[in-house]
Amino acid sequence: MGLQTEPADTHARAGEPAFHRILLKLSGEALLGKREYGVDLGTVKRLADEIVGVQERGVEVGVVVGAGNIYRGMAAAAEGMDRATGDYAGMLATLLNSLALQDQLERLGAATRVLSALTVAEVAEPYIRRRAIRHLEKGRIVIFAGGTGNPFFTTDTAAALRALEIGAQAILMGKNEVEGVYTADPRTDPDAEFLPELTHLEAIERGLQVMDTTALSLCMDNGLTIHVFELARGNIARIVAGERVGTIIATEKEPGNGR
Repeated sequence: MGLQTEPADTHARAGEPAFHRILLKLSGEALLGKREYGVDLGTVKRLADEIVGVQERGVEVGVVVGAGNIYRGMAAAAEGMDRATGDYAGMLATLLNSLALQDQLERLGAATRVLSALTVAEVAEPYIRRRAIRHLEKGRIVIFAGGTGNPFFTTDTAAALRALEIGAQAILMGKNEVEGVYTADPRTDPDAEFLPELTHLEAIERGLQVMDTTALSLCMDNGLTIHVFELARGNIARIVAGERVGTIIATEKEPGNGR
């Protein structure tokens, strides 16, 4: 299967980052640590340290954080709350996580901006595409809060949308205690098979729980590669260095397409 990815070892040998600009997608659960809910500051500090290390290599970094550690609109909807109301509450929860991450990044000396799709002028700038790109060009880590600003869309879709808007070369999707994409949930199915690479279309057709279908379709239509990996220490830097870590989801090459 041909994938639209550059030879990883080329960059590794050259000692240069494999990407100029990335979008890092963190689930809300990534901030839990060993807690059952809320934010574990030690875990956030470790993630912040890795993000700063990547940014110091000259990589422009945008981040989208989910809110599964605080609130899920879908779960609330299932309990009887209106779906739109639940989703708006979830979008506000992403802002709490974004501020926690921003605080730890700035404690490490990084310049950051939180851009929110919801208007919360006291704590975050409104999301404006050109402003986000300018912040990245100036060496600031940009955290995108508030999802897409609309109910019925997940933070996966927000990550795909923001990645495309800022011209990111790849989405790096960190997972908790799962090294990539499997044919089933490896935590419950011992026969689950690890998939080192696949196309967006295969992920959609096989119903693999990587991202929601809207997000995968956006990436497929625009040829945006997704790296799905375990949020183990050092993995973000390894991917940026050009190493193959976890699962790569990319658009299959068309016949005669030399890309």
